[in-house]
Amino acid sequence: LVWAFSFGLIKGNLAGVDSNFVSAARMLISLIIFLPLIRLRGLNNKLKLRLFVAGSLQFGVMYITYIYAFRFLKAYEVALFTVFTPLYVTLINNALQKRISWLNIITTIMAVAGTAIVSLKGLPQGDIVQGFLLVQISNLCFAFGQVYYKESMQHAPSGISDQQVFGLLYLGGFVITLLAAGIFTNWQSLTLSRTHILTLLYLGAIASGVCFFLWNIGGRKVDTGTLAIFNDLKVPLAVTVSLVFFKEQANLINLLI
Repeated sequence: LVWAFSFGLIKGNLAGVDSNFVSAARMLISLIIFLPLIRLRGLNNKLKLRLFVAGSLQFGVMYITYIYAFRFLKAYEVALFTVFTPLYVTLINNALQKRISWLNIITTIMAVAGTAIVSLKGLPQGDIVQGFLLVQISNLCFAFGQVYYKESMQHAPSGISDQQVFGLLYLGGFVITLLAAGIFTNWQSLTLSRTHILTLLYLGAIASGVCFFLWNIGGRKVDTGTLAIFNDLKVPLAVTVSLVFFKEQANLINLLI
């Protein structure tokens, strides 16, 4: 539900702000929130590395490519192109488990098709190939990270809670985004308005910080097929939000389907 608001906020409130800086700022805010909760005692180095890698991909590379894609795409196009994430979750899980779950694949394809029906407003126009590819890289990284975290935490010592280790994921995401910002951001020309700052604080603390944490905890409590399908729930929720809160019009038949 929270993520349903994010597409418009990024496209509308952060237009013109360097995408790598936006990614790094969001990760820094999320890291600051969870840094005091980190408890590494009892964790072996292999698990620490796995969690760092999970965050580097799920949050770091994902944000770099996802936010940069807004330069080439409209907000609804970015949302539309995320519909393939459930399929990536299922396929990546099958690869890690070295088995094929046809039930998960079939239900995931149904979810992808249903989400496309809800969100498709005619075929996007213009030169969108670069934006589409960026979103797919983002989808793959987000899919891999949540599956890898779910699998990695199965090897965590008993008594270790998600909040005690989740800062490692944000650390991984921040390191990657900071490197990108350090290389590509033009710091001399960077200017932030009050709206920019408030939007970054909200996105970093709530949409990224709290909600990524809740998402990965939820992912551990359900089977991978359910996790895959729920990746697409943000799109019909975004349509519902636009109807209820912003009094916009939508095709109710498509939404019901």
